[in-house]
Amino acid sequence: MKTWTPDLTRSNGPRYMAIADVIEMDLRSGHLVVGDRLPPQRDLARQLEIDFTTVARGYLEAQKRGLVSSHVGRGTFVTGGADRERRGFVSDATPDPRRTSVVDFSMNMPPEPDDPDLIARMREGLSAVATNLVPLLRYQGFGGAGMDKEAAAAWLSRRGLVPSQERIFVTPGAHPALLSIFGMLAKPGETVLSENITYPGMRSIAAQLRLNLSGLPMDEEGIIPAAFAEACEMRKPKALYLNPTLQNPMTLTIPEKRREEICAVARKYHVPIVEDDAYGFIPQHAPPPLATMAPDLTWHIGGLAKCIGAGLRLAYVVAPDTKAAWPFVSAMRANSVMASPLSVALATRWIEDGTADSILRFIRAEAAARQELVADILPKGSYRGDPISFNIWLPLTGGWTRSTFGSHMRSSGIGVVASDAFTVDGPAPEAVRVCLGGPIRRDTLKGALEFMGHALENSPEMAGSFF
Repeated sequence: MKTWTPDLTRSNGPRYMAIADVIEMDLRSGHLVVGDRLPPQRDLARQLEIDFTTVARGYLEAQKRGLVSSHVGRGTFVTGGADRERRGFVSDATPDPRRTSVVDFSMNMPPEPDDPDLIARMREGLSAVATNLVPLLRYQGFGGAGMDKEAAAAWLSRRGLVPSQERIFVTPGAHPALLSIFGMLAKPGETVLSENITYPGMRSIAAQLRLNLSGLPMDEEGIIPAAFAEACEMRKPKALYLNPTLQNPMTLTIPEKRREEICAVARKYHVPIVEDDAYGFIPQHAPPPLATMAPDLTWHIGGLAKCIGAGLRLAYVVAPDTKAAWPFVSAMRANSVMASPLSVALATRWIEDGTADSILRFIRAEAAARQELVADILPKGSYRGDPISFNIWLPLTGGWTRSTFGSHMRSSGIGVVASDAFTVDGPAPEAVRVCLGGPIRRDTLKGALEFMGHALENSPEMAGSFF
Protein backbone atom coordinates (compact mmCIF):
# COMPACT_ATOMS: atom_id res chain seq x y z
CA MET A 1 0.00 0.00 0.00
CA LYS A 2 1.26 3.48 -0.91
CA THR A 3 2.45 5.68 1.96
CA TRP A 4 0.53 8.76 0.92
CA THR A 5 -0.79 11.64 3.00
CA PRO A 6 -2.22 14.51 0.91
CA ASP A 7 -1.47 18.14 1.75
CA LEU A 8 -4.96 19.59 1.40
CA THR A 9 -3.64 23.18 1.58
CA ARG A 10 -2.49 22.73 -2.03
CA SER A 11 -6.12 23.09 -3.16
CA ASN A 12 -8.54 25.97 -2.53
CA GLY A 13 -11.63 23.78 -2.79
CA PRO A 14 -13.61 22.07 -0.03
CA ARG A 15 -11.74 19.32 1.76
CA TYR A 16 -13.38 16.46 -0.10
CA MET A 17 -12.64 18.18 -3.42
CA ALA A 18 -9.08 18.91 -2.27
CA ILE A 19 -8.45 15.19 -1.77
CA ALA A 20 -9.33 14.50 -5.41
CA ASP A 21 -7.34 17.56 -6.53
CA VAL A 22 -4.19 16.39 -4.71
CA ILE A 23 -4.54 12.88 -6.13
CA GLU A 24 -4.56 14.43 -9.60
CA MET A 25 -1.60 16.70 -8.77
CA ASP A 26 0.45 13.81 -7.41
CA LEU A 27 -0.31 11.79 -10.52
CA ARG A 28 1.09 14.60 -12.68
CA SER A 29 4.21 14.90 -10.52
CA GLY A 30 4.82 11.16 -10.42
CA HIS A 31 4.41 10.89 -6.65
CA LEU A 32 1.51 8.56 -7.42
CA VAL A 33 1.59 6.09 -10.30
CA VAL A 34 -1.01 3.84 -11.88
CA GLY A 35 -1.58 0.78 -9.73
CA ASP A 36 -0.70 2.40 -6.38
CA ARG A 37 -3.05 1.46 -3.57
CA LEU A 38 -4.27 4.44 -1.55
CA PRO A 39 -4.68 4.34 2.24
CA PRO A 40 -8.02 2.99 3.54
CA GLN A 41 -10.53 5.77 4.00
CA ARG A 42 -10.74 5.47 7.78
CA ASP A 43 -6.94 5.46 8.12
CA LEU A 44 -6.65 8.60 5.99
CA ALA A 45 -9.41 10.30 8.00
CA ARG A 46 -7.45 9.67 11.19
CA GLN A 47 -4.20 10.95 9.65
CA LEU A 48 -5.84 14.14 8.41
CA GLU A 49 -8.04 14.50 11.51
CA ILE A 50 -11.16 14.96 9.42
CA ASP A 51 -14.49 13.12 9.14
CA PHE A 52 -14.59 9.73 7.45
CA THR A 53 -17.44 10.94 5.21
CA THR A 54 -15.22 13.74 3.89
CA VAL A 55 -12.57 11.25 2.82
CA ALA A 56 -15.24 8.98 1.35
CA ARG A 57 -16.60 11.90 -0.70
CA GLY A 58 -13.06 12.77 -1.81
CA TYR A 59 -12.39 9.24 -3.03
CA LEU A 60 -15.76 9.21 -4.78
CA GLU A 61 -14.93 12.47 -6.54
CA ALA A 62 -11.57 11.04 -7.61
CA GLN A 63 -13.38 7.99 -8.94
CA LYS A 64 -15.78 10.19 -10.94
CA ARG A 65 -12.76 11.84 -12.55
CA GLY A 66 -11.35 8.43 -13.47
CA LEU A 67 -8.37 8.89 -11.17
CA VAL A 68 -9.01 5.85 -8.97
CA SER A 69 -11.07 2.69 -8.80
CA SER A 70 -12.38 1.04 -5.64
CA HIS A 71 -12.81 -2.71 -5.12
CA VAL A 72 -14.64 -4.16 -2.14
CA GLY A 73 -12.27 -6.11 0.06
CA ARG A 74 -9.15 -4.94 -1.81
CA GLY A 75 -9.11 -1.16 -1.53
CA THR A 76 -8.74 1.90 -3.75
CA PHE A 77 -6.18 1.93 -6.58
CA VAL A 78 -4.86 4.71 -8.81
CA THR A 79 -6.01 4.24 -12.41
CA GLY A 80 -4.86 7.46 -14.06
CA GLY A 81 -7.65 9.83 -15.05
CA ALA A 82 -8.18 12.05 -18.05
CA ASP A 83 -4.53 13.03 -18.42
CA ARG A 84 -3.21 9.44 -18.48
CA GLU A 85 -2.58 9.62 -22.22
CA ARG A 86 -0.58 12.82 -21.86
CA ARG A 87 1.56 11.23 -19.15
CA GLY A 88 2.26 8.16 -21.26
CA PHE A 89 0.07 5.55 -19.55
CA VAL A 90 -2.11 5.02 -22.63
CA SER A 91 -0.91 4.84 -26.20
CA ASP A 92 -2.77 5.42 -29.44
CA ALA A 93 -0.68 2.68 -31.03
CA THR A 94 -2.69 -0.13 -32.55
CA PRO A 95 -1.67 -3.75 -31.95
CA ASP A 96 1.13 -4.89 -34.22
CA PRO A 97 -0.27 -7.80 -36.30
CA ARG A 98 3.21 -9.31 -36.38
CA ARG A 99 2.78 -9.84 -32.62
CA THR A 100 -0.91 -10.66 -32.42
CA SER A 101 -0.69 -13.47 -34.97
CA VAL A 102 2.07 -15.39 -33.15
CA VAL A 103 0.74 -18.52 -31.43
CA ASP A 104 1.90 -22.09 -30.83
CA PHE A 105 -1.12 -24.38 -31.18
CA SER A 106 0.84 -27.37 -29.90
CA MET A 107 0.61 -25.91 -26.37
CA ASN A 108 -2.29 -26.23 -23.94
CA MET A 109 -3.31 -22.61 -23.55
CA PRO A 110 -5.77 -20.93 -21.18
CA PRO A 111 -8.49 -18.69 -22.64
CA GLU A 112 -7.13 -15.21 -23.29
CA PRO A 113 -8.70 -12.23 -21.49
CA ASP A 114 -11.01 -10.17 -23.69
CA ASP A 115 -12.77 -8.07 -21.03
CA PRO A 116 -11.87 -4.39 -21.66
CA ASP A 117 -11.81 -3.48 -17.97
CA LEU A 118 -9.54 -6.39 -17.12
CA ILE A 119 -7.20 -5.63 -20.00
CA ALA A 120 -7.09 -1.99 -18.88
CA ARG A 121 -6.07 -3.09 -15.38
CA MET A 122 -3.38 -5.34 -16.82
CA ARG A 123 -2.00 -2.46 -18.88
CA GLU A 124 -2.07 -0.15 -15.87
CA GLY A 125 0.06 -2.63 -13.96
CA LEU A 126 2.51 -2.70 -16.84
CA SER A 127 2.62 1.11 -16.84
CA ALA A 128 3.34 1.15 -13.12
CA VAL A 129 6.17 -1.35 -13.55
CA ALA A 130 7.59 0.78 -16.38
CA THR A 131 8.36 3.57 -13.90
CA ASN A 132 11.26 1.35 -12.76
CA LEU A 133 12.23 0.33 -16.29
CA VAL A 134 15.94 1.14 -16.10
CA PRO A 135 16.73 -0.77 -12.87
CA LEU A 136 14.63 -3.68 -14.14
CA LEU A 137 17.04 -4.00 -17.08
CA ARG A 138 19.90 -4.88 -14.71
CA TYR A 139 21.29 -8.29 -13.85
CA GLN A 140 19.86 -9.35 -10.52
CA GLY A 141 20.44 -12.20 -8.12
CA PHE A 142 18.66 -15.49 -8.77
CA GLY A 143 15.46 -16.41 -6.96
CA GLY A 144 13.67 -13.08 -6.63
CA ALA A 145 13.94 -10.03 -4.38
CA GLY A 146 12.27 -9.95 -0.97
CA MET A 147 9.11 -8.28 -2.25
CA ASP A 148 8.82 -10.81 -5.07
CA LYS A 149 9.19 -13.74 -2.68
CA GLU A 150 6.51 -12.18 -0.47
CA ALA A 151 4.18 -12.03 -3.47
CA ALA A 152 5.09 -15.63 -4.33
CA ALA A 153 4.36 -16.73 -0.76
CA ALA A 154 0.99 -14.97 -0.86
CA TRP A 155 0.14 -16.66 -4.15
CA LEU A 156 1.27 -20.11 -2.98
CA SER A 157 -0.75 -19.73 0.22
CA ARG A 158 -3.87 -20.10 -1.93
CA ARG A 159 -2.82 -23.74 -2.28
CA GLY A 160 -2.22 -24.15 1.45
CA LEU A 161 1.55 -23.82 1.17
CA VAL A 162 3.37 -21.77 3.84
CA PRO A 163 7.10 -22.34 3.24
CA SER A 164 9.79 -20.01 4.51
CA GLN A 165 11.22 -17.52 2.02
CA GLU A 166 14.51 -19.45 2.05
CA ARG A 167 12.71 -22.32 0.30
CA ILE A 168 10.89 -20.19 -2.31
CA PHE A 169 12.47 -19.33 -5.64
CA VAL A 170 11.16 -17.24 -8.53
CA THR A 171 12.27 -19.06 -11.66
CA PRO A 172 11.99 -18.43 -15.43
CA GLY A 173 9.21 -20.97 -15.97
CA ALA A 174 8.38 -24.52 -14.97
CA HIS A 175 10.34 -26.14 -17.80
CA PRO A 176 13.82 -24.85 -16.84
CA ALA A 177 12.98 -25.55 -13.18
CA LEU A 178 12.16 -29.17 -14.05
CA LEU A 179 15.34 -29.45 -16.10
CA SER A 180 17.45 -28.30 -13.14
CA ILE A 181 15.65 -30.44 -10.56
CA PHE A 182 15.90 -33.66 -12.55
CA GLY A 183 19.51 -32.87 -13.43
CA MET A 184 20.18 -32.82 -9.68
CA LEU A 185 18.13 -35.90 -8.76
CA ALA A 186 19.20 -38.38 -11.44
CA LYS A 187 22.22 -39.22 -13.56
CA PRO A 188 22.14 -40.36 -17.21
CA GLY A 189 20.77 -43.88 -17.46
CA GLU A 190 18.96 -43.76 -14.12
CA THR A 191 15.19 -44.19 -13.87
CA VAL A 192 12.54 -41.62 -13.05
CA LEU A 193 8.82 -42.41 -12.97
CA SER A 194 5.80 -40.55 -14.29
CA GLU A 195 2.24 -41.16 -15.41
CA ASN A 196 2.23 -43.34 -18.52
CA ILE A 197 0.26 -40.60 -20.30
CA THR A 198 2.06 -37.47 -19.19
CA TYR A 199 3.12 -33.91 -19.97
CA PRO A 200 5.24 -33.92 -23.17
CA GLY A 201 7.74 -31.51 -21.66
CA MET A 202 8.72 -34.16 -19.13
CA ARG A 203 9.46 -36.59 -21.94
CA SER A 204 11.67 -33.97 -23.62
CA ILE A 205 13.53 -33.23 -20.38
CA ALA A 206 14.18 -36.91 -19.72
CA ALA A 207 15.49 -37.33 -23.26
CA GLN A 208 17.76 -34.29 -22.95
CA LEU A 209 19.19 -35.53 -19.64
CA ARG A 210 19.39 -39.10 -20.98
CA LEU A 211 17.21 -40.41 -18.17
CA ASN A 212 15.15 -43.58 -18.36
CA LEU A 213 11.57 -42.29 -18.06
CA SER A 214 9.23 -45.10 -17.06
CA GLY A 215 5.46 -44.72 -17.18
CA LEU A 216 3.20 -45.99 -14.40
CA PRO A 217 -0.23 -47.49 -15.12
CA MET A 218 -3.20 -45.24 -14.33
CA ASP A 219 -6.85 -45.48 -13.45
CA GLU A 220 -9.52 -42.79 -13.10
CA GLU A 221 -7.75 -41.40 -10.00
CA GLY A 222 -4.21 -41.20 -11.40
CA ILE A 223 -1.22 -43.48 -10.98
CA ILE A 224 -1.91 -46.73 -9.10
CA PRO A 225 -0.06 -46.78 -5.74
CA ALA A 226 0.57 -50.55 -5.89
CA ALA A 227 2.19 -50.15 -9.31
CA PHE A 228 4.29 -47.28 -7.93
CA ALA A 229 5.46 -49.49 -5.05
CA GLU A 230 6.31 -52.33 -7.43
CA ALA A 231 8.31 -49.97 -9.62
CA CYS A 232 10.21 -48.75 -6.55
CA GLU A 233 11.11 -52.36 -5.69
CA MET A 234 12.12 -53.35 -9.20
CA ARG A 235 13.57 -50.21 -10.79
CA LYS A 236 14.98 -48.18 -7.87
CA PRO A 237 13.75 -44.83 -9.30
CA LYS A 238 15.46 -41.59 -8.42
CA ALA A 239 12.26 -39.50 -8.54
CA LEU A 240 8.56 -39.44 -9.36
CA TYR A 241 7.09 -36.74 -11.63
CA LEU A 242 3.39 -35.93 -11.31
CA ASN A 243 1.02 -33.34 -12.77
CA PRO A 244 -1.69 -34.08 -10.19
CA THR A 245 -4.40 -31.45 -10.78
CA LEU A 246 -6.25 -31.16 -14.12
CA GLN A 247 -3.48 -33.33 -15.52
CA ASN A 248 -2.25 -32.52 -19.01
CA PRO A 249 -3.58 -34.17 -21.18
CA MET A 250 -6.07 -36.45 -19.39
CA THR A 251 -7.66 -33.63 -17.29
CA LEU A 252 -7.90 -35.94 -14.26
CA THR A 253 -7.29 -34.69 -10.71
CA ILE A 254 -5.81 -37.08 -8.15
CA PRO A 255 -8.15 -37.10 -5.11
CA GLU A 256 -6.78 -36.43 -1.64
CA LYS A 257 -6.86 -40.05 -0.44
CA ARG A 258 -4.91 -41.25 -3.49
CA ARG A 259 -2.39 -38.44 -2.94
CA GLU A 260 -1.85 -39.65 0.62
CA GLU A 261 -1.29 -43.20 -0.63
CA ILE A 262 1.25 -42.01 -3.21
CA CYS A 263 3.10 -40.00 -0.56
CA ALA A 264 3.18 -43.04 1.74
CA VAL A 265 4.85 -45.13 -0.97
CA ALA A 266 7.32 -42.34 -1.77
CA ARG A 267 8.23 -42.06 1.92
CA LYS A 268 8.67 -45.81 2.31
CA TYR A 269 11.12 -45.99 -0.58
CA HIS A 270 12.68 -42.52 -0.08
CA VAL A 271 11.68 -41.38 -3.58
CA PRO A 272 11.58 -37.59 -4.14
CA ILE A 273 8.38 -36.25 -5.70
CA VAL A 274 8.43 -33.49 -8.32
CA GLU A 275 4.98 -31.91 -8.27
CA ASP A 276 4.19 -29.88 -11.39
CA ASP A 277 1.17 -27.92 -10.13
CA ALA A 278 0.65 -25.95 -13.34
CA TYR A 279 -3.16 -26.15 -13.09
CA GLY A 280 -3.46 -26.29 -9.31
CA PHE A 281 -4.75 -22.72 -9.03
CA ILE A 282 -7.55 -23.21 -11.56
CA PRO A 283 -10.07 -25.14 -9.38
CA GLN A 284 -11.46 -23.15 -6.49
CA HIS A 285 -11.33 -26.20 -4.23
CA ALA A 286 -8.53 -28.44 -5.50
CA PRO A 287 -7.13 -31.22 -3.29
CA PRO A 288 -4.13 -30.13 -1.20
CA PRO A 289 -0.75 -30.31 -2.93
CA LEU A 290 1.51 -33.28 -2.36
CA ALA A 291 3.96 -30.76 -0.92
CA THR A 292 1.65 -30.26 2.07
CA MET A 293 1.55 -34.02 2.71
CA ALA A 294 5.24 -34.80 2.19
CA PRO A 295 7.02 -31.43 2.30
CA ASP A 296 10.42 -32.99 3.03
CA LEU A 297 10.22 -35.13 -0.13
CA THR A 298 8.50 -32.82 -2.59
CA TRP A 299 9.72 -30.22 -5.06
CA HIS A 300 6.65 -28.08 -5.72
CA ILE A 301 6.44 -26.04 -8.94
CA GLY A 302 3.65 -23.46 -9.07
CA GLY A 303 3.81 -22.20 -12.63
CA LEU A 304 2.03 -19.00 -13.71
CA ALA A 305 1.64 -19.98 -17.39
CA LYS A 306 -1.83 -21.50 -17.04
CA CYS A 307 -3.31 -19.27 -14.34
CA ILE A 308 -1.96 -15.81 -15.36
CA GLY A 309 -0.04 -15.93 -18.63
CA ALA A 310 2.54 -18.12 -20.36
CA GLY A 311 4.38 -15.10 -21.75
CA LEU A 312 5.52 -14.16 -18.25
CA ARG A 313 7.69 -17.33 -18.22
CA LEU A 314 7.61 -17.57 -14.43
CA ALA A 315 7.17 -20.32 -11.88
CA TYR A 316 7.41 -20.33 -8.10
CA VAL A 317 9.45 -23.29 -6.86
CA VAL A 318 9.37 -24.58 -3.28
CA ALA A 319 12.38 -26.71 -2.33
CA PRO A 320 12.00 -29.56 0.19
CA ASP A 321 14.54 -27.92 2.52
CA THR A 322 17.25 -25.28 2.54
CA LYS A 323 19.98 -27.88 2.02
CA ALA A 324 18.43 -28.94 -1.30
CA ALA A 325 18.09 -25.30 -2.32
CA TRP A 326 21.82 -24.68 -2.76
CA PRO A 327 22.47 -27.10 -5.65
CA PHE A 328 19.16 -26.00 -7.20
CA VAL A 329 20.28 -22.37 -7.21
CA SER A 330 23.62 -23.35 -8.78
CA ALA A 331 21.90 -25.38 -11.48
CA MET A 332 19.39 -22.65 -12.29
CA ARG A 333 22.04 -19.94 -12.45
CA ALA A 334 24.06 -22.07 -14.84
CA ASN A 335 21.03 -22.73 -17.06
CA SER A 336 19.26 -19.38 -17.11
CA VAL A 337 21.03 -16.85 -14.80
CA MET A 338 17.76 -15.35 -13.54
CA ALA A 339 14.10 -14.82 -14.27
CA SER A 340 13.35 -11.67 -16.25
CA PRO A 341 13.10 -8.84 -13.69
CA LEU A 342 10.47 -7.15 -15.89
CA SER A 343 8.24 -10.24 -15.79
CA VAL A 344 8.84 -10.75 -12.08
CA ALA A 345 7.95 -7.14 -11.28
CA LEU A 346 4.76 -7.34 -13.35
CA ALA A 347 3.67 -10.59 -11.69
CA THR A 348 4.34 -9.12 -8.25
CA ARG A 349 2.35 -5.97 -9.10
CA TRP A 350 -0.60 -8.00 -10.39
CA ILE A 351 -0.61 -10.22 -7.31
CA GLU A 352 -0.41 -7.25 -4.94
CA ASP A 353 -3.14 -5.15 -6.58
CA GLY A 354 -5.54 -8.05 -7.23
CA THR A 355 -5.18 -8.13 -11.03
CA ALA A 356 -3.84 -11.71 -10.89
CA ASP A 357 -6.97 -12.81 -9.05
CA SER A 358 -9.12 -11.11 -11.68
CA ILE A 359 -7.25 -12.89 -14.49
CA LEU A 360 -7.67 -16.20 -12.68
CA ARG A 361 -11.40 -15.63 -12.21
CA PHE A 362 -11.76 -14.83 -15.91
CA ILE A 363 -9.88 -17.99 -16.91
CA ARG A 364 -12.07 -20.13 -14.63
CA ALA A 365 -15.31 -18.67 -15.94
CA GLU A 366 -14.30 -18.80 -19.60
CA ALA A 367 -12.93 -22.35 -19.32
CA ALA A 368 -16.24 -23.43 -17.77
CA ALA A 369 -18.20 -21.77 -20.57
CA ARG A 370 -16.09 -23.52 -23.20
CA GLN A 371 -16.52 -26.89 -21.53
CA GLU A 372 -20.27 -26.30 -21.64
CA LEU A 373 -19.97 -25.76 -25.41
CA VAL A 374 -18.22 -29.12 -25.70
CA ALA A 375 -20.94 -30.82 -23.64
CA ASP A 376 -23.62 -29.34 -25.91
CA ILE A 377 -21.92 -30.50 -29.12
CA LEU A 378 -20.10 -33.78 -28.43
CA PRO A 379 -21.93 -36.90 -27.16
CA LYS A 380 -21.63 -37.58 -23.44
CA GLY A 381 -18.99 -40.20 -22.75
CA SER A 382 -17.19 -39.66 -26.06
CA TYR A 383 -14.42 -37.58 -24.49
CA ARG A 384 -12.76 -36.87 -21.15
CA GLY A 385 -12.78 -33.35 -19.72
CA ASP A 386 -13.04 -31.49 -16.44
CA PRO A 387 -15.67 -28.71 -16.12
CA ILE A 388 -12.86 -26.12 -15.92
CA SER A 389 -10.02 -27.72 -17.89
CA PHE A 390 -8.58 -25.99 -20.96
CA ASN A 391 -8.67 -29.15 -23.04
CA ILE A 392 -10.40 -32.45 -23.62
CA TRP A 393 -8.92 -35.90 -24.20
CA LEU A 394 -10.64 -37.44 -27.19
CA PRO A 395 -10.44 -41.19 -27.96
CA LEU A 396 -11.00 -41.79 -31.68
CA THR A 397 -13.42 -44.30 -33.18
CA GLY A 398 -15.17 -44.94 -36.49
CA GLY A 399 -12.02 -45.48 -38.50
CA TRP A 400 -10.33 -42.26 -37.45
CA THR A 401 -6.64 -42.40 -36.62
CA ARG A 402 -4.82 -39.70 -34.71
CA SER A 403 -2.91 -38.67 -37.84
CA THR A 404 -5.96 -38.39 -40.13
CA PHE A 405 -7.98 -36.60 -37.45
CA GLY A 406 -5.19 -34.11 -36.74
CA SER A 407 -4.89 -33.35 -40.45
CA HIS A 408 -8.65 -32.94 -40.77
CA MET A 409 -8.72 -30.40 -37.92
CA ARG A 410 -5.60 -28.49 -38.97
CA SER A 411 -7.45 -25.50 -40.40
CA SER A 412 -10.07 -25.30 -37.64
CA GLY A 413 -8.19 -22.81 -35.46
CA ILE A 414 -7.84 -25.10 -32.45
CA GLY A 415 -4.85 -27.13 -31.37
CA VAL A 416 -5.13 -30.90 -31.83
CA VAL A 417 -2.14 -32.98 -30.66
CA ALA A 418 -1.81 -36.73 -31.17
CA SER A 419 -1.37 -39.06 -28.20
CA ASP A 420 2.17 -39.97 -29.32
CA ALA A 421 3.44 -36.77 -27.67
CA PHE A 422 2.15 -37.88 -24.26
CA THR A 423 2.75 -41.66 -24.20
CA VAL A 424 5.75 -42.87 -22.19
CA ASP A 425 5.66 -46.67 -22.59
CA GLY A 426 3.87 -48.96 -25.00
CA PRO A 427 1.88 -48.11 -28.14
CA ALA A 428 0.15 -44.75 -28.21
CA PRO A 429 -3.66 -44.99 -28.05
CA GLU A 430 -5.81 -43.68 -30.89
CA ALA A 431 -6.60 -40.42 -29.11
CA VAL A 432 -5.85 -36.69 -29.30
CA ARG A 433 -5.73 -33.73 -26.96
CA VAL A 434 -7.96 -30.87 -28.10
CA CYS A 435 -7.12 -27.43 -26.67
CA LEU A 436 -10.08 -25.11 -26.07
CA GLY A 437 -8.12 -21.99 -25.12
CA GLY A 438 -5.67 -19.58 -26.69
CA PRO A 439 -6.59 -16.71 -29.01
CA ILE A 440 -9.69 -18.37 -30.45
CA ARG A 441 -12.98 -16.61 -29.67
CA ARG A 442 -15.89 -18.53 -28.20
CA ASP A 443 -18.04 -18.25 -31.34
CA THR A 444 -15.17 -19.50 -33.52
CA LEU A 445 -14.58 -22.34 -31.07
CA LYS A 446 -18.23 -23.31 -31.33
CA GLY A 447 -17.90 -23.58 -35.11
CA ALA A 448 -14.72 -25.65 -34.79
CA LEU A 449 -16.39 -28.01 -32.31
CA GLU A 450 -19.38 -28.43 -34.61
CA PHE A 451 -16.99 -29.21 -37.46
CA MET A 452 -15.31 -31.76 -35.17
CA GLY A 453 -18.62 -33.26 -34.10
CA HIS A 454 -19.68 -33.71 -37.72
CA ALA A 455 -16.39 -35.46 -38.52
CA LEU A 456 -16.74 -37.84 -35.58
CA GLU A 457 -20.25 -38.83 -36.69
CA ASN A 458 -18.84 -40.02 -40.01
CA SER A 459 -15.93 -42.04 -41.32
CA PRO A 460 -12.82 -40.20 -42.54
CA GLU A 461 -13.93 -40.78 -46.14
CA MET A 462 -17.43 -39.40 -45.54
CA ALA A 463 -15.98 -36.37 -43.74
CA GLY A 464 -13.88 -35.54 -46.77
CA SER A 465 -10.52 -36.60 -45.33
CA PHE A 466 -8.46 -38.01 -48.16
CA PHE A 467 -4.71 -38.06 -47.48
